Amino acid sequence: VSDLRPSALPGSLDVSHSMFDLRSPPHRFMKRYDSVSSVPSSTSSRKDSQGSNRSLDTITLSGDERDFGRLNVKLCYVSSVEQIWITVLHCKDLSWPSSCGENPPIRVKGILTLPKPVHFKSSAKEACSDIEFMETFVFAIKLQSLQAVRLVFKIQTQTPRKKTIGECSLALRELSSQESNHWLDISPPSK
Repeated sequence: VSDLRPSALPGSLDVSHSMFDLRSPPHRFMKRYDSVSSVPSSTSSRKDSQGSNRSLDTITLSGDERDFGRLNVKLCYVSSVEQIWITVLHCKDLSWPSSCGENPPIRVKGILTLPKPVHFKSSAKEACSDIEFMETFVFAIKLQSLQAVRLVFKIQTQTPRKKTIGECSLALRELSSQESNHWLDISPPSK
């Protein structure tokens, strides 16, 4: 115990030698310890939180966990004439590869996954944060046939050549004459 006390310095008898060393200039790398540092604790904790935020951002935005946007569609089945009505409304917060350009033309291709698939596509619109399509597609198909299939949407860009940049799908088990509104999360295209 007597070895740890700096007896040569008056007024410092109650401070251990290690505490005294941390206060001296040669040990600047120890400044993060708030109890002996000249750096206010709020500053060091702010630095720590910024560091952890940065690492969280890179985790969230990396790979397949990145947000690819959402597609808004409405569905309705008119049983009296055995027709499915599919309305493509909006595509929000869409991500696209930089190789496609700044505002590439975007179109939505739809597929009803029947034994003989039914294909349809929207007109091309310039990419932005809220692409408005407002297009309705009508097909005469028996309800029993539709309830076992999925409706797949492929988000495609036209430049430099046609490329699928995202996709989403929806099961058609619960089609009814009551129009239903759906927001579908777009995911990276399957390989």
